[in-house]
Amino acid sequence: MPELSRRRALAAAAVVAGAPLATATAARAAARAADHHHDSPGSPAPFDEVYRGRRIQGRAATGSGHHHGGGYAVYVDGAELHVMRNADGTWISVVSHYDPVPDPRAAARAAVDELQGARLVPFPAG
Repeated sequence: MPELSRRRALAAAAVVAGAPLATATAARAAARAADHHHDSPGSPAPFDEVYRGRRIQGRAATGSGHHHGGGYAVYVDGAELHVMRNADGTWISVVSHYDPVPDPRAAARAAVDELQGARLVPFPAG
């Protein structure tokens, strides 16, 4: 039987200490994945408002379209704004890609700010 070396003892201790962390990490990842489904309780609420003279809307996506927004669709003056939910729960759009915001409504507002009155041209996602 091999003798227990210091290296083996430290490796075994690291594995035992890491097991609860791995389990907790997997549980958090599963919870985040469940939040991405558009019927989950963590889904953003629908909205329909006029922001700086532009109509912005957001709602659960229907149909089989190409949506990275966790099953959520956002529109500016009727044109779809391509949005995506990040792993940390923040949202970005094709217009303000490098400025994450807390929810799709904020993404729509940021897009309106960035467009400065210009018309949104739909992004050909597919």
